Amino acid sequence: FFNKEGDFNNLTAAAYHKKTHLLVTGFASGVFHLHELPDFNLIHSLSISDQRIASISINCTGDWIAFGCSGLGQLLVWEWQSESYVLKQQGHFNSMVSLAYSPDGQYIVTGGEDGKVKVWNTSSSFCFVTFTEHNSGVTAVTFTSTGYVVLSASLDGTVRAFDLHRYRNFRTFTSPRPSQFSCLAVDSSGEIVAAGSQDSFEIFIWSMQSGRLLDVLAGHEGPISSLSFNPMKCVLASASWDKTVKLWDMLDSWRTKETFIINSDVLVVAFRPDGKELAVAALNGQITFWDHDSAVQTGSIEGRHDLQMGRKELDKITAKQAAKGKSFTTLCYSADGQSILAGGLSKFVCIYNVKEQILMKKFEISCNHSLDAMEVFCVSKEMKDYFYCELVVNLLNHFQISLLGDMSYRHFKPEIRVTCVRFCPTGRSWAATTTEGLLLYSLDSGLMFDPFELDIDVTPSNIRKTLSQKEYTMAIVMAFKLNEKKLIQEVIEAVPSSEVDVVCSSLPDLYVEKLLEFLASAFETSCHLEFYLIWVHKLLMLHGQKLKTR
Repeated sequence: FFNKEGDFNNLTAAAYHKKTHLLVTGFASGVFHLHELPDFNLIHSLSISDQRIASISINCTGDWIAFGCSGLGQLLVWEWQSESYVLKQQGHFNSMVSLAYSPDGQYIVTGGEDGKVKVWNTSSSFCFVTFTEHNSGVTAVTFTSTGYVVLSASLDGTVRAFDLHRYRNFRTFTSPRPSQFSCLAVDSSGEIVAAGSQDSFEIFIWSMQSGRLLDVLAGHEGPISSLSFNPMKCVLASASWDKTVKLWDMLDSWRTKETFIINSDVLVVAFRPDGKELAVAALNGQITFWDHDSAVQTGSIEGRHDLQMGRKELDKITAKQAAKGKSFTTLCYSADGQSILAGGLSKFVCIYNVKEQILMKKFEISCNHSLDAMEVFCVSKEMKDYFYCELVVNLLNHFQISLLGDMSYRHFKPEIRVTCVRFCPTGRSWAATTTEGLLLYSLDSGLMFDPFELDIDVTPSNIRKTLSQKEYTMAIVMAFKLNEKKLIQEVIEAVPSSEVDVVCSSLPDLYVEKLLEFLASAFETSCHLEFYLIWVHKLLMLHGQKLKTR
């Protein structure tokens, strides 16, 4: 009845809020409508993009509506009464290729195949600025040592510098002949920018100050795969598919200082933070370590089997056989230089101890079986049946499937892979760009649920119940067992100041220390200074001697 204009033929998502009788409908054109039921009065309609709206959700009060657009990787939260956005976030709508941490570890910059450069806040996980100046895929990104400038290299033949104060592209570096840049490095002073070319096998050197091309370094006989500046000296390391790593001395008018011959095509090169060691990953799956001053190899790690490749749907050979051709495509030293992080075309990221040359830990970055190459073992019979089923379903769904022609008609499964790994300069966390997006792994316990001697009866509702019965000591002990900061604060602030003395005297020793630690951190942010000082005073008066002897 309401489909007179034929609008609802391309309806893609809908949600209904019972209390407010609100119906929200989303369409393939990126438009959404708000209707009031049962009269079906149109409150308003709006276009949020030109892509289809994939999902809609309404919050419990009915004030905020969330929209997801899968084509753009977009999430919007709309307040319909004031007609304003509460939240607007958009990821890379293609895969991320590269990432870099700012020197203080607060921000991460990512570059994607969609040509976007995005800067994210590590504590809020939100993107706060997007640069869209590149016309083709971004291959490498990096911060300068000040942390206020972001550099990006792209296949469009430019290297661009972005200012994080004014959010503008203030420098664009190009080569005399157009060439696609595959890697990027900036020296520790932030004055010299280097980029490697895929097609002319040359390295271009520019001045950040003037934007002029200073030099073109020729000598490699294959595409340049990776560049890295020594953090302590004016030395640039370049890796190439011609099976060599070259060291160029900036002070000696960019002469080749050293050439290391590797057994296989070199994919990535990285300096240790103190500049005394060089790690090189090659196509044969080996990571080799070099003392670049004396030009000797100090060690190697055979990492091919640690990658543990999965078997793709249409692979004719087993995962074990396929692994023989696999290797690490990204490397990064930890902040202290004792470990090295490595990832590649696999669902695993490996951390090795450099000195002992052993695998310390493997991180599985995804359990999502809708991605390709997740399974290590596949039963051929099931695979065959599955493949035919898929083909029949495809033929039924898309009768225009052309087995010879246009690839865009066929759907494919994205393959699980890690494109870039980086350690935070603070040494507390590391990040990886993967098929699943940007992943952060941290040592900081504030980010995760970390209970202590947890019991089945220790729940937030039980803690609040104990609190209402005025069993304050018991409530504090239970709150510390659950170890949720907000809840501990709620319980402590619910204790009347007259009861603090009694609670402190009956608190077990183990929890005295935990409570003192909590109070010390609460002083930084709380406005209840006197109340917390009473707690600290009573605790130290009653338990000070015991704490001192320990």
